[in-house]
Amino acid sequence: MAKERRRWGDRKDGKLIRDLDGMHFITPLLYPNRCDNEAYISERIDLTEIDRYLAEKNADNPEFKYTLFHLIVTAVIKCITLRPKLNRFIANKNFYQRNEISASFVIKKQFQDESREGLAFVHAKEDSTLETIRADIYRQVTDCRSGKIDASSDSMDLFNKMPRFLSKFIVWVITRLDKHGKVPSSLIATDPYYSSVVLSNLGSIGMKCGYHHLTNWGTNSLFVIVGEIGKRKFYDKEGNETLKNSVELGLTIDERLADGYYYSKTVKLLKYLLEHPQLLEHPVNEEIPEELYKKR
Repeated sequence: MAKERRRWGDRKDGKLIRDLDGMHFITPLLYPNRCDNEAYISERIDLTEIDRYLAEKNADNPEFKYTLFHLIVTAVIKCITLRPKLNRFIANKNFYQRNEISASFVIKKQFQDESREGLAFVHAKEDSTLETIRADIYRQVTDCRSGKIDASSDSMDLFNKMPRFLSKFIVWVITRLDKHGKVPSSLIATDPYYSSVVLSNLGSIGMKCGYHHLTNWGTNSLFVIVGEIGKRKFYDKEGNETLKNSVELGLTIDERLADGYYYSKTVKLLKYLLEHPQLLEHPVNEEIPEELYKKR
């Protein structure tokens, strides 16, 4: 994540990738829209070790309890750190490597139909850990539920107060700026579609895991859905069935960024981290030996 000198062709949020192979260079020219290049991956995670880990961490009854969502956010950030092709995006038919790793999600201020939503944006560092990420989430959740409005929501409210013809014109101009990475930072400071990964915890509102689309707006190329926790069937190598507490994850990715083999290893790493949650206490840039998860 070290900063490098900006060169011609770079954006304020990413470096132009100049050493692409021929296939990856031509792909965005033929298929320029992110929404036309979605791939969906569904994974079931055994929560046996996570349940034990969370029970230990919450034994002293902290004010802000450790949750499955904190672990998933940290594990996804660690995967993006160790598997940097996940932190790429395509804009204006060019490949870019994002300058930072970030995760975003929506916060419901109250569990009521009329309640507003807020946007949370976690900026990761090389030495980020479960503890620092959890603390950041706690701060943002507290701010949101206290009535504080995030920058992007504030900007959207402003457009909503304008005459309709004017707001439509301004948004049209902004979408043109988006293509070239020129949208003012104040408008997209907490826009989830400018983050490395958007997460949605549907399980917290009693919904099952499912597919979620990407968007052509912004730069986000990875969406993670967290489903409802429940007992599900697992089978060992001999075909014996066991019911285990589990959660299902749905990942929507831009398939232009990497090949299936790269994504396969990444998903195996994600599962390994969640099944060994104590590893998330270490800095996200700490390597995990490939032999531990590659053949899973």
